[in-house]
Amino acid sequence: MSSKSKSVLITGATSGIGRTTALHLAKLGHHVIASGRKMGELEALKKEAAGLKLDIVGLDVTSSVSIEAAVAAVAKLTGGNGPDVLVNNAGFGVLGPTAEISDAEMRRQYETNVFGLMSVTRAFLPKMLERRAGRVINVSSVGGRITLPFFGVYNSTKYAVESLSDALRYELKPFGIDVALIEPGVIRTNFESTAVGNLGAMRDGAYGAAFAKYEEMSKMADRFASNPIVIAKAISRAVKARRASARYVAPRSTNFVLWFASIAPTFVWDWAMRKVGYLNSKTLTKTPVVSTPAAPQAKSNGNDLRAAAN
Repeated sequence: MSSKSKSVLITGATSGIGRTTALHLAKLGHHVIASGRKMGELEALKKEAAGLKLDIVGLDVTSSVSIEAAVAAVAKLTGGNGPDVLVNNAGFGVLGPTAEISDAEMRRQYETNVFGLMSVTRAFLPKMLERRAGRVINVSSVGGRITLPFFGVYNSTKYAVESLSDALRYELKPFGIDVALIEPGVIRTNFESTAVGNLGAMRDGAYGAAFAKYEEMSKMADRFASNPIVIAKAISRAVKARRASARYVAPRSTNFVLWFASIAPTFVWDWAMRKVGYLNSKTLTKTPVVSTPAAPQAKSNGNDLRAAAN
């Protein structure tokens, strides 16, 4: 792809990284199509971007009906060509002990972070394949390469995004389509407040003492967090590059953590993670309550009724 102005569709553009990226790319002269579920937030974004080429489209990545409508809307905005670049940014996380997070909560994160990302990608790929050109940029996380305590479910969705992106990169390159990953470190957005919202209800549980310490650490870490513009600039590099890199880590200082994780013996890394999570037997004296899977719904048919009767 050349470095000229491009049409860029961004999912999850109502706040945080997505919103900042939409404004940044529009200011660079790209035609930005900002999408998300909250139309009020999108309208506010469009107003702030007055004078720039920025359009808005409603899009819930977990709804096939919404995705289909978005494909039609984007086609109209791009003269039937579809976007040159798709930025899959929509995603969220809920923290908690991995064994205690319910099936419903786990599925909810996968529906948005993994299945939603793939559904949107499949929906916009056909036009890219037709013209043998395009770029898919998936916003992952440094947590897609290392796992942190209480982030198990969220991290696992990002591990999935990493693997899917690698496979797509291999498979789509022969057709002129690049696939790149953005791996943010600690960024100052509303992600953290959403993620820790689940912890309050668990303060009286087995990990209560660890959660209290975690919240203190989280507030301290926020002072060193980077502004979302750091990620927006990384995405802009991936958009304009003639040949996109497979991965963009931002801020670049995050590379140190990845390097240390790659060379540290497992027992050293495990010790560090338990230290970070305040996971030790002296403070964690209660027994965790493991979340049990919901029983499958039995279908009501003749065979089932006879089996029940027997």
